[in-house]
Amino acid sequence: MRRLNWPLVGVAYAFAVTMLGTTLPTPLYPIYQRHIHFSALIVTVVFATYGIGVLVALLLLGPLSDRFGRRRILLPGLAFAALSSIVFLVAHGLPLLFVGRALSGLSAGVFTGTATATLLDLAPPEARGKATLIATVVNTGGLGLGPLVAGALAQLGPDPLRVPYMLHLALLVPATLAVMTIPDTGGGGAAGRMARLSVPSEVRTTFIRASTVAFAAFATMGLFTAVAPAFVAKLIGNPSHVLSGTVVFALFAASTVGQLSLERFSSERALPIGCGVMIVGMAVIASGLAAASLALLLTGAVVAGLGTGLGFRAGLAAVNAQAPAERRGELNSSYFVVAYLALSIPIVGVGAVTQGLGLRTAGLLFSAAVVVLVLGVLVSLIGGVSSGRPAQQPDRPRSEATEGSRGSR
Repeated sequence: MRRLNWPLVGVAYAFAVTMLGTTLPTPLYPIYQRHIHFSALIVTVVFATYGIGVLVALLLLGPLSDRFGRRRILLPGLAFAALSSIVFLVAHGLPLLFVGRALSGLSAGVFTGTATATLLDLAPPEARGKATLIATVVNTGGLGLGPLVAGALAQLGPDPLRVPYMLHLALLVPATLAVMTIPDTGGGGAAGRMARLSVPSEVRTTFIRASTVAFAAFATMGLFTAVAPAFVAKLIGNPSHVLSGTVVFALFAASTVGQLSLERFSSERALPIGCGVMIVGMAVIASGLAAASLALLLTGAVVAGLGTGLGFRAGLAAVNAQAPAERRGELNSSYFVVAYLALSIPIVGVGAVTQGLGLRTAGLLFSAAVVVLVLGVLVSLIGGVSSGRPAQQPDRPRSEATEGSRGSR
């Protein structure tokens, strides 16, 4: 126990609790709809506000940790998380739901980049690969636990719209104390400015392929986070909050496993395999929606989760492998901007289609769109190999490729 890196443990805990808070509202949206009386389209717009908050934090606040130190940026991130839960505690109308989701997005954007960099800073050089894996697990794992915890509390607790946020506020107290006591890493860098977005021409083909997969992966995760409760309640006919939270948890848990499995595949095989698994998963999800089958929907969530996790991290590794060292931060910022845009634009589109054509049709069209996007990338990758051109340049050791993301995640 004396050898345990307690500062690293504290940051990992704060990271997990913050991400958990961002998905607490997922199984509660049907309750908000009944109390406040708004449509499925508005649910997706409320959710999209989160994606905008994440992008603002990634682009504007993330770079500040290099200048002012990690701790000074993590503490405002925790404050955003606490304010989000406080707003949800008192929310009685749509305006406060939008405010709560925007604050939640800011907290996630701060922690996605700065907490990942802090974990790498706190780890000894020989353990930075493990620190990257820890960041992956606590990030995606926290996102998956949010719906599971909120669903259970909503189903079993006395006040479903308040108890989950009260628990989150309680969990944030030790998280704040932990961050306040860590050594302040970073700092002393160039004056913080908006993260620069650019893609060098020599990396453009790989970037387009990888970022397309990332867009499809985040769109899939966003769809489940925003409307999975509606799928379960209206199409499957089971309004259980625990069940809807479990479906979302299954997707994120599988995504975590998919990201961790990257080391089992060569750089040439990881992205195509991720694409193939994602296509199969979306086909199973579409079958579940068409047949109103919970078993198929849950199976599809697991398979698609594995594919999204592997495809997303393989794409990031491929981009970092080809990136010039002096441009890696810009490329990573561009990659994550494309990914997080998928939490806004496609999800609102699903809500709009739901208004006109119904939830089942919207889900089927969304599944088909994801399959088309990912299939296009898969065909491109296979075509590059068959024509004798490498689909991806041979990469550096994977620990170096993945660590390149730390300044912008």
